[in-house]
Amino acid sequence: MRPAAFPPRSVEATVPQTRLRTVLPAPRRVEPAEGVEFFLTPGTTIRTTPVPEAVAVGRYLAELLRRPTGYPLPVVPVGRSDAPGGISLLLTDDGARPASGPGTAGEGYLLEATATGVVIRARTAAGLFYGVQTLRQLLPAKIESNRRQTGPWTVPGGRIEDAPRFAYRGAMLDVARHFFAVPHVLRFIDHLARYKLNHLHLHLTDDQGWRIAVDSWPRLATVGGATEVGGGPGGYYTKEQYAEIVAYAAARHITVVPEIDLPGHTNAALTAYGELAPGGTPPPEYTGTDVGFSAVDVTSEQTYRFVDDVLGEVAALTPGPYLHIGGDEAFTLAAPDYAAFMNRIQPIVTRHGKTVLGWHQLAVAEHSPGRVLQYWGTATEDPVVADAVARGAKLLLSPGNRTYLDMKYAETTPLGKDWAGLIEVRDAYDWDPGAYLAGVPAEAVLGVEAPLWTETVVSVSDVEFMTFPRLPAIAELGWSPAEAHDWADFRHRLAQQGDRWSAAGITFHRSPEVPWSGTPTVPGPRSAAPTRVARPADATAAGTETEAPTRVVRPADVAAAAGAEAGAPIRVVRPAGDAGADGAETPPTGGTPTPIV
Repeated sequence: MRPAAFPPRSVEATVPQTRLRTVLPAPRRVEPAEGVEFFLTPGTTIRTTPVPEAVAVGRYLAELLRRPTGYPLPVVPVGRSDAPGGISLLLTDDGARPASGPGTAGEGYLLEATATGVVIRARTAAGLFYGVQTLRQLLPAKIESNRRQTGPWTVPGGRIEDAPRFAYRGAMLDVARHFFAVPHVLRFIDHLARYKLNHLHLHLTDDQGWRIAVDSWPRLATVGGATEVGGGPGGYYTKEQYAEIVAYAAARHITVVPEIDLPGHTNAALTAYGELAPGGTPPPEYTGTDVGFSAVDVTSEQTYRFVDDVLGEVAALTPGPYLHIGGDEAFTLAAPDYAAFMNRIQPIVTRHGKTVLGWHQLAVAEHSPGRVLQYWGTATEDPVVADAVARGAKLLLSPGNRTYLDMKYAETTPLGKDWAGLIEVRDAYDWDPGAYLAGVPAEAVLGVEAPLWTETVVSVSDVEFMTFPRLPAIAELGWSPAEAHDWADFRHRLAQQGDRWSAAGITFHRSPEVPWSGTPTVPGPRSAAPTRVARPADATAAGTETEAPTRVVRPADVAAAAGAEAGAPIRVVRPAGDAGADGAETPPTGGTPTPIV
């Protein structure tokens, strides 16, 4: 018998569960009101505290609900409409109890549903936003459709009190091995938002491609960005496009964490600027999937000017606190040279006002104030990492055999790799981040992140198939209290999400460990490549373009966390071919998702 990581609090449910008890991630406390329902109607009004951040959450909720219901759902300040039957989003110190973990203050919420209305109270807009994600799951699954559906639209009565366990709850999207256009990244952000994740780690650079424009080193994008795994055209984000991603994420209370991988995984950069390579000779482009063969010249002062310029420009574009500097698989460097390089670049990060975040190999370097190590190993002991934590580092957990979304589910999975093992849903769920690594206390754990590497992932359908249903498992580990972790209960709650994904046109893996209902979408033909952004049309080795880069027309402007008009609406990216009334649809195969404006 397979041991459970947490003692079950119940046997597997054999009776129907109300939607109030199927929320994912599991809330801290749920109190159903039996026999009570709130009905969403054409006259329902969304009332908010009259401040821009609360109004923005109200407009986000209205956008989610208008298309499937057909209801107008006006967003008005509290006090202007006192008619019953409304949804209220209130910023208040009353009702929302303190957060459950360090660094999570303000992310909690209190939701109360009665026959006359729904009230969500929170101390911050982030708390209101997470309460809205819970309300979304309390409505019927077809609320996720982009087409008009028939009601009734009911919310079960009761009370939910909730707050997260960990401050950092995230996922990583590797856009370096295969490039993904802005609308595809926005769609991924919406997937994170569904499950109260609050960080998006973008792996922007690697041997196969450089994905962000840097004014002081322009060939990084125009030459380094012109390749990808398999020899495709690659692409990169202009600064304006990166800012769009950051703003879209911020409007969903998600912090973007950019990664510039150093000193290894740098072949694309060295192809663009050979003077950064040992010996000063640019290597050929690389479109394979091997790792560990490249590194910048750590003895050259020009390398450190390059690092300072690049990290400075990326830091200026990124409002979040973290700058990820990679640090893994630099196999060509001797250990002293690696440590000396990392010791020099960590202060560069802090000089640009950011906190160092790096893969756990960074542990051998000197401590940098507040730094975070991202553990991706498969063992539960690492004395070097434990020592770095004892010196003051925080730990972000991404164990490869638990959280890596690019690992195959089973030997027959058509996508993914298996170097860390096969990861089915229970493997992703059955562990405790607070007690995972020996010698690391729970208070030193900043949170969890699920990385999706894209060596074998080329389309939106591929991304979703590898992400779902494992991402919600990681999300629950990051949000819910440890005592709520119960595989028997989780698998039934997860099964309820399948109908929602089908209604939304989200591709997902039909895990045999989960009692699904309905028919999920599966990956479609992979003949269509993802739409590209900012592709150099004909870049030479020297970086001279013979014609202007090709651009994808970006969706309409999004509400930004800073600088946007107060209360501006938040767009919701929906799939290109949304579900019909039965919730089934052919998934997208690399096309551009359609935004709701």
